[in-house]
Amino acid sequence: MRTTADIRRERLEKDPAFREHWERTALARAVANALIHHRAEYGWSQTRLAQEMGMRQPQVARLESGEHPLSFETLQRVSHVLGLRFIVELSPSSPLREQDPLSLPLHSTILEEVTTTTGDTLRVAVG
Repeated sequence: MRTTADIRRERLEKDPAFREHWERTALARAVANALIHHRAEYGWSQTRLAQEMGMRQPQVARLESGEHPLSFETLQRVSHVLGLRFIVELSPSSPLREQDPLSLPLHSTILEEVTTTTGDTLRVAVG
C-alpha cells in the first residue's frame, strides 16, 4: 500500500507545478503545523486563537491550511502570541560550500525541510 509520503514524492518528481507550489509554501506549512499543535495542546478553538492574535477566525483557518505564503509580520505575530521561536535557514546551492546541517537550540524541532529544484535548501524549525 502506498503512503501519502510516497504519493507526494511521486508528484514532486513528476509535476513541476505541484513542486513549485510545495517549495513556495514550505514556510506556511511549518507555521500551520505549529498553530495546529499549539491549539491542540491548549484546547483552543480557531476563534480563541484568532482573538489572541487580533485577527478573525477565517484568517486563522487560512493560516492553518498551510497553502498560502505568509508575511514576516504574520510570522512575528504567531511567534509572539504562541511564544515560539521560529528558526528559518535559507542555504543557497553552491559547489564551493559544504552543506552543514542546521545547528538547533536544545528542544528544537525541524518542522519543514525542502530542497528546491535549483538545489537551494529551506529549513524551518521551532523551539
